[in-house]
Amino acid sequence: MLIVGTRGDVQPFVAIGKKLQDYGHRVRLATHSNFKEFVLTAGLEFYPLGGDPKVLAEYMVKNKGFLPSGPSEIPVQRSQMKEIIYSLLPACKEPDLDSGIPFKADAIIANPPAYGHTHVAEALNIPIHIFFTMPWTPTSEFPHPLSRVKQPAGYRLSYQIVDSLIWLGIRDMINDVRKKKLKLRPVTYLSGSQASELDIPHGYIWSPHLVPKPKDWGPKVDVVGFCFLDLATNYEPPESLVNWLQAGPKPIYVGFGSLPVQEPEKMTQIIVEALEITEQRGIINKGWGGLGTLAEPKDSIYLLDNCPHDWLFLQCAAVVHHGGAGTTAAGLKAACPTTIVPFFGDQPFWGDRVHARGVGPPPIPVDEFSLPKLVDAIKFMLDPKVKERAVELAKAMENEDGVAGAAKAFLKHLPCKKLEPEPEPASSSLFSIIRCFSCS
Repeated sequence: MLIVGTRGDVQPFVAIGKKLQDYGHRVRLATHSNFKEFVLTAGLEFYPLGGDPKVLAEYMVKNKGFLPSGPSEIPVQRSQMKEIIYSLLPACKEPDLDSGIPFKADAIIANPPAYGHTHVAEALNIPIHIFFTMPWTPTSEFPHPLSRVKQPAGYRLSYQIVDSLIWLGIRDMINDVRKKKLKLRPVTYLSGSQASELDIPHGYIWSPHLVPKPKDWGPKVDVVGFCFLDLATNYEPPESLVNWLQAGPKPIYVGFGSLPVQEPEKMTQIIVEALEITEQRGIINKGWGGLGTLAEPKDSIYLLDNCPHDWLFLQCAAVVHHGGAGTTAAGLKAACPTTIVPFFGDQPFWGDRVHARGVGPPPIPVDEFSLPKLVDAIKFMLDPKVKERAVELAKAMENEDGVAGAAKAFLKHLPCKKLEPEPEPASSSLFSIIRCFSCS
């Protein structure tokens, strides 16, 4: 598994990896070294990929996505991309760095920001399956989340535009790695970095009850459901948090995870004032952004360092967050009305989906975050009708198992291996297992 991104990007793949391991597969999850402990604790093998998720997140927040907003930003992003691209091949064939145990990939699962994934699969002549938490396959139903296209007529084209811009930015690095490391011929733009991806199966990690599979996506594309990693079962909350929760009504959660916040003091002040005006208790997650510096402690505010969302959100009346796919999923699963404050990337997309489903107000872009808007958003979420719709959506999602769905989609699209004729007939049970995993 080749996975690039923040903790929210990595977490669903840890869950899928564990499921594939249960099926008897050997799974190596290659991602940034920041997540080594997380991957190993989950019981999967780990291999480091290049790139630093903190640098990537800061870049994305500043530029609202993958595409640089100014010339000074280009070298930063390019050096990150180069590190990632050059680390993909070793991740698929080098021995474990700690134990020295050999490894050779038979198939690849990757997410799109692991640029170079398809080229490595081509060089190793092995199947690849792309999974992602946001739309990457062209459709006429909504635009590419990284595009600024607003007109339905341009939705489908927006995927090609984003694809072309990204390809122009990395083409030289991809061709360099094809030539020097993968021993493949360089590709021209017209033969396309992504032209070959039309045949590659894609799986999308979200609930079809929130975003149904578009009608123009073919059989090679699956919408598998949200993939949750159960972290709540083994979680022991601090006594101070339990006591605080028991001391009053359910609070409103506010947090922006691993995203850097430009003016944390100002933002904290707005959050505290909005909670006071609406007479709500609140949990503020400090995260990487450094929120929650209060002049003096307040009984109505609890400052939190880190806590599994699947445990925490069940204790909350509503949630306000950046709108990463995983955090959005956790809030909706816990039947929480949701306000999304998008920073970049797919977050505005999830903000729009949550609002369209009636379980949250219109998203508040981080640049427009203000006291009146947050007060209105909290009032919207406290409306009993909004809570009813959130409960209804959570019930619909209850019967989905995205992790099993992802594993099944992967196995369904895995090409059949041609079994070598054997002198002895294979035992029927062994044959049925092989058939089940390679052709089901």
